[in-house]
Amino acid sequence: MCIINRLRLDTFILCILKIYNKFVFCVKKIYTMCNIMTDLNELLKQTSRSLYLSARLLPLAVRDTFSVAYLLCRYADSIADTSLLAPDKRLKWIEIFPSLVLRPEPGKQQQLLREISGSSPNIYEEKLLQNLPACQAAFQDLPPAHRQMILDVVAFVCEGMKMDLHAFPPENAREVRAFASAEQLYTYCRLMGGEPGVFWSRLIASHVSLPAEKELFFSWGRNIGEALQIVNILRDLPRDLRIGRCYFPEEDLQKYHLHPKDLLEQSNSVRFEPVKQKWIAWGRDKLRSAFSYFSALPKGQLRHRAAVAWPVLWAADTLNKLEREQNLLDPGHKVKIPRSRIYATILLTPPLWGSNAAFNTWLKHKFPSAPPGDGAQNA
Repeated sequence: MCIINRLRLDTFILCILKIYNKFVFCVKKIYTMCNIMTDLNELLKQTSRSLYLSARLLPLAVRDTFSVAYLLCRYADSIADTSLLAPDKRLKWIEIFPSLVLRPEPGKQQQLLREISGSSPNIYEEKLLQNLPACQAAFQDLPPAHRQMILDVVAFVCEGMKMDLHAFPPENAREVRAFASAEQLYTYCRLMGGEPGVFWSRLIASHVSLPAEKELFFSWGRNIGEALQIVNILRDLPRDLRIGRCYFPEEDLQKYHLHPKDLLEQSNSVRFEPVKQKWIAWGRDKLRSAFSYFSALPKGQLRHRAAVAWPVLWAADTLNKLEREQNLLDPGHKVKIPRSRIYATILLTPPLWGSNAAFNTWLKHKFPSAPPGDGAQNA
């Protein structure tokens, strides 16, 4: 009997030790992942300050997923834009990048890092390049459904980057090329902005019960994302032209007797004005989906509502500023809203938390000549 009791005691002690070891392992893993996410959130803050302001508002259940998705897309963007590699080599890495996220291979990670390290003058972007393993570790720790959402958006964004590398010359070619048609620009905005908008919408829908039909909600999110993308393209036009890229269609430029290389001359700003105004109008039309999108967010979801409202309002402000800009082709001047406007928007946000009417009035004021709608389709 004593032997039996001793065996039972030994078994009990072994079980306790196993439970303790598992507990210690879980605590260490949580501690490690918290440190990783702290580092990645700091990278997000330094590489996109305005996006970081929205991301930090998101509930914990979706915040890490959002941050990891953005940083992985930003990493792919660094690959596509590096001047250290020939375009065909960049294409190779962009093509395999989604699978590299899904199945990390240390050898390929190190090879990629060696080939693109030192390609960014921004110390935080350079730090991001060093942190692909950390991004992948954070990705692997997310729920399976969230990992699939990230893989989907990374794949779409990589398709957009392939368009860059196929359509435009190498940065040192001293040549400027444009997309041939508006259809190409529609597709590019969908891949680079619209699909990230769908990703954010799917993430919200995974956490929030929505009154709207999901596919309709996702289409509104796509429109908003496309609007944000055309804002980026308009703002970055002078810089993009100097690396050979003109996203505005050649068919639009030809109507005003312009060639892509003509946009390198500030004196052609007046002739370019109708093209600029066309795409500002397109962006505004897309952005009007925000009226329906915001109203579909339950009033109790304060964090989600503020995180959606801020980038929409800032995009509307930027479109207004772009419309007033008389010399968009000036490489020494980048159009952006002042930091005071950003902080004023944040301070004035509380009334929006529980009122769709307050948000609609605020946004409608930024579109004084147009009634709210659900956003235009590509046409």
